[in-house]
Amino acid sequence: MTTAALGRTTRVVRLHLANPRTTIVLPALILGAIFVLTYAIWWLVSTNLDPSDAADASNGTQYSGAPGWIFFYMLVVAVQAMNLTFPLALGYGSTRRDFYLGSALTFVLLSAGWAIALTVLSALETLTGGWGIGMHMFTTIYFGGGENETWQRLVIFFCLMLFFFFTGAVFATVFVRWKATGLVAAFIAIGALLVGVIALVTYTRSWDAVGAFFLQAQALGTALWLLVPTAIAGVTGYLVLRHATPRS
Repeated sequence: MTTAALGRTTRVVRLHLANPRTTIVLPALILGAIFVLTYAIWWLVSTNLDPSDAADASNGTQYSGAPGWIFFYMLVVAVQAMNLTFPLALGYGSTRRDFYLGSALTFVLLSAGWAIALTVLSALETLTGGWGIGMHMFTTIYFGGGENETWQRLVIFFCLMLFFFFTGAVFATVFVRWKATGLVAAFIAIGALLVGVIALVTYTRSWDAVGAFFLQAQALGTALWLLVPTAIAGVTGYLVLRHATPRS
């Protein structure tokens, strides 16, 4: 990559991050509000239970989906970033290739930043025994549980963030190129593919094998496998955007 191309790519990154309210401030505020509400609810529950019942209830919080919203939020962020920033970046002289590389770099940086933040929170949650009341929010079973090594949770958070960012990006590029018609067609195609996979697994009686695969892979292995569809989404998004024309 030449110096000029690198400059155009970093300019796209700065363009995406020009308003940190959408990518950092707002999700942090919502995450904080969810944490406070979750803490208050669990404190009320735990203080009115016998110690043995409280331990069972604490195990139940390992299945909390409270922090999961942030990953879906980043999918929306990716959609907005690709859809709204594309014509602006081209107006500033960036090529489609520069724009997509800059967008991909932005998603990687945001994924790393949020993965580090969530990992720090999960480490604090472990060290404080669930914030002093046995609560699970950042060490749920979906993130490997409270017994996982810190580096493993970091990898899990990073892979999940990348998956949702690039999934949102590929849908956004389809919309940029073909608008609502293309997006509806994409959803229909994906739906048909999922139904076909489910039918195949059901017909071959392979659900036990699927369950065994996820049990063996666990959270870390499953997160690493997500890098495959993430890479496919990344390449597909670039190929679609290459021929996209910005419209008002």
